[in-house]
Amino acid sequence: MSSSASGAPDTGRGTHPEVSALIARCHDLGSDPRNTNYAGGNASVKASGTDPVTREPVELMWVKGSGGDLGTLTEEGLAVLRVDRLRSLVDVYPGVDREDEMVAAFDYCLHGKGGAAPSIDTAMHGLVDAAHVDHLHPDAGIALATAADSRELTARCFGDRVAWVPWRRPGFQLGLDIAQIRRENPQAIGVILGGHGITAWGDTSEECRANSLEIISTAQEFIDNHGRRDPLGAVVPGWEPLPTEERRARAAALAPVLRGLAATSQRETGEPAPGRGPLGHFTDTDVVLDFVSRERMPELAALGTSCPDHFLRTKVRPLVLDLPPTAPLDETIARLRELHAAYRDDYRAYYERHATPDSPPMRGADPAIVLVPGVGMFSFGADKQTARVAGEFYVNAINVMRGAEALSRYQPIDENEKFRIEYWELEEAKLRRRPKPRPLAGRIALVTGGGSGIGRATARRLAAEGACVVVADRDGAAAAEVADELGAKALRTADVAVPVTVDVTDTDAVAAAVDAASLAFGGVDLVVNNAGLSISKPLLETTDADWDVQHRVMARGSFLVARAAAAAMAKQGIGGDIVYVASKNGVFAGPNNVAYGAAKADQAHQVRLLAAELGAHGIRVNGINPDGVVRGSGIFSGGWGAQRAAVYGVPESELGEFYAQRTLLKREVLPEHVAAAVHVLVAGELTRTTGLHVPVDAGVAAAFLR
Repeated sequence: MSSSASGAPDTGRGTHPEVSALIARCHDLGSDPRNTNYAGGNASVKASGTDPVTREPVELMWVKGSGGDLGTLTEEGLAVLRVDRLRSLVDVYPGVDREDEMVAAFDYCLHGKGGAAPSIDTAMHGLVDAAHVDHLHPDAGIALATAADSRELTARCFGDRVAWVPWRRPGFQLGLDIAQIRRENPQAIGVILGGHGITAWGDTSEECRANSLEIISTAQEFIDNHGRRDPLGAVVPGWEPLPTEERRARAAALAPVLRGLAATSQRETGEPAPGRGPLGHFTDTDVVLDFVSRERMPELAALGTSCPDHFLRTKVRPLVLDLPPTAPLDETIARLRELHAAYRDDYRAYYERHATPDSPPMRGADPAIVLVPGVGMFSFGADKQTARVAGEFYVNAINVMRGAEALSRYQPIDENEKFRIEYWELEEAKLRRRPKPRPLAGRIALVTGGGSGIGRATARRLAAEGACVVVADRDGAAAAEVADELGAKALRTADVAVPVTVDVTDTDAVAAAVDAASLAFGGVDLVVNNAGLSISKPLLETTDADWDVQHRVMARGSFLVARAAAAAMAKQGIGGDIVYVASKNGVFAGPNNVAYGAAKADQAHQVRLLAAELGAHGIRVNGINPDGVVRGSGIFSGGWGAQRAAVYGVPESELGEFYAQRTLLKREVLPEHVAAAVHVLVAGELTRTTGLHVPVDAGVAAAFLR
């Protein structure tokens, strides 16, 4: 092999044609959830490269690294290893009892610098004598793999074209097993891995892809043609799905309660920052609603999931509500609390049954999945994406259960094997490699007036610091534009932000906005009362309508938002923050400003009143008093700027500078400065501060708080 045109050695990190084909294959397979789930499975290619020292040809393997996702894989997500060194590990393999030691040895097989960390499945790819290898988790394949008579069904379905491997925890020995089956069955295009998934291979990327898809489609056709109807049993009377609006309302009422329960272990480990908890995701697709309505659902759910990728995200089993959706809400909540306590006891017992002196400490005992008949499924995780993906994995598990029961009997791997993987030191090491969470990770913010000015800047800052944001604005298009901007870098915008069109003077609309936060993220625990407008007139020209609209939007609106949000926070029981964007004008008497100033003074005192009342719930209430935020301000661009410029006798274009020159710091205040103050109040450093007003006015002595 030759060096690059520049004379530099070929390190194997450039875009090799076979690597390009591998990435294209990964994207194709990973884009269809029928083939594999998010971050599930891996794929590889072996091809010739150049040793950068000897300049001699060397066989290399590019394989998806630990933690990556096939559908979004880039070259940086591949680990590159020398095949000769990897296969030499066979000679020093100490046996299955010590196979985990081989993972550290993969580092000594790496070729060049950079790239992803090799995953536990590296041996499977490297030891199998095929240029291209896919390992996937398709629902149809796992259904065959988890059936009680999996081996016989595999033979009936595929003949000798696909072999069968009994369950073995992923690792070096599994790689040896599959390599031996490949040698002994040259006609086979792949294997069904008992309790787990499928592996396929081929001489070319296209052949490997075709073989993977053949296994998946053949398995699905076999289930469709030979499976029995209604494998999950009949619909339980009274457990049918509620009508859509009623179902969503019920889910919104339950979500904050469930999020608070899911945060129990977090509270036990120490004092969390106010309002920080797991993020939630709600799913009421037809697949879920059908499953939770069936008579065999509780029995099958208790068996838990089987594929390691499934139960690592969904936990060993879900929490299942045993009441109909028409039960009184208070009765349902009380029952969920009872079931949650029992779930935690069961999880501790599960840990104690299987833990050894070398096991990592028990992690949270709270459920990741909650199934509610007639309503749907709630899933929880450290962030929104994790919560959503956990729900997606449980949908995969539902499909697996249905497929296995259609053909035979669903029989997941033993509980002890699940524990060995859940508390595997290799999984623990993966958790330790996670980056430190951002300051507002695990927080759900509702920002009113979020479509422009201070609200938009605040939404941007909160999202940048890790919060999930509900962008609420009377202008729905503006709210949607901001939400799209916040989510532009995310896998899905809705993992970061959602827009809500709301008039804060409307009680029902405000309640709907809080419900939207609960359905999108699990609740709400950080509110920024920012919606506002301003009319500048002398007293004698101020009409009743002027007074009323100022007070409806700011005094009444902030009251309605605080009341609805505090109710959700109280259900969660994890505290929270309410921040009022008040004004310097709430304490400073300026000319021609009676309606606006009085409304801002009302907001300022709401801060004190609510701080005194809500402290018992761990909810902190603080305010910010900006002044002269001209640039980027929706209020100023809507006419207030021209009115105030006329009052002070300056051109509107110079109003910002005018305000700056009357301050102690002689600096203009921008929306970003107000957003920074919000961040300081809610990011976790001021946990003992409530009832405070923070001036953001560059220093207006007449507005100093006394």
